[in-house]
Amino acid sequence: MIGHGRPPERLVLVRHGETDWNQERRLQGRTDNPLNDVGRAQARAAGRLLAADSWDMVVSSPLQRAVQTAQIIADTAGLRTGGTVPGLVERDYGTAEGLHLNGLTEPQLTAALGIGEPEDAVAQRGLAALRTVAGQYPGQRIIAVAHGTLIRLTLSELTGRPYPRVLNGEAVEVPLAALIDGARV
Repeated sequence: MIGHGRPPERLVLVRHGETDWNQERRLQGRTDNPLNDVGRAQARAAGRLLAADSWDMVVSSPLQRAVQTAQIIADTAGLRTGGTVPGLVERDYGTAEGLHLNGLTEPQLTAALGIGEPEDAVAQRGLAALRTVAGQYPGQRIIAVAHGTLIRLTLSELTGRPYPRVLNGEAVEVPLAALIDGARV
């Protein structure tokens, strides 16, 4: 729950654009890979789509693929960036980082290996990061660039139901009532 003061008017999560490891279907986690050409195009497309609305700020995870996506969105939509939010960093897959999914989904592979940061820890970290962002930007409209697993697990926790995979460059609305009041939507 958010303390005193107004909540943000709107908060949207955007998954970073594609990297070579996304294209190769490798677990990326905290490995700090840059966007590839497709990822830069996805970020520009997200920026054009988001520019149709009014926004105040773009923040991101500190990993370069998210920072690059945030900067491209900001440049495309004529926005300023508000820096990085450490809690928006992707799930730590431990020794599984870099492994090919080979037809498995990320949850199937990590469950089979039993390694890396637990899903509930990722969800709680994501919630705390979003609440921090919400508290820092009261009454504003914020875009936060993060990572697929973090977004999926955080929104699953907020809504109380499984959230589908978020595609590279996809924007999803954060249910502010759930974030602020703790009530599931």
